[in-house]
Amino acid sequence: MKPSAEDRRLATEDRLRAALAARAALVTHRDLRRGAPPQGHSWGMRRVRRVAFAALGTAAAVAAVWLLVLLPGSPPAPAPAPAPPARAPGISEPVPAIPARPADQSGPSGADSR
Repeated sequence: MKPSAEDRRLATEDRLRAALAARAALVTHRDLRRGAPPQGHSWGMRRVRRVAFAALGTAAAVAAVWLLVLLPGSPPAPAPAPAPPARAPGISEPVPAIPARPADQSGPSGADSR
């Protein structure tokens, strides 16, 4: 008589449970200590690369500005608007007053008016 499939499955499960229990009995609290921190320079190198790329980018930006603005042959800056005059233009010397002639005097201009 052949054992049924269910009996074989139960026998396999019993053997696996016994093996796992034996393996678990070998582990003690001393085996469960914390792992050592990772060793290496991966984080340090990443930071160094990041700073180096930032410095290179800044240097490239400064060089580009210098080349565009400070070298001869660059387009000249637009001329500033002329400054307004300091005061309104006008005559600064007083105009000499012309004496008015009285109406009762007869003269060459008085004879023409009659």
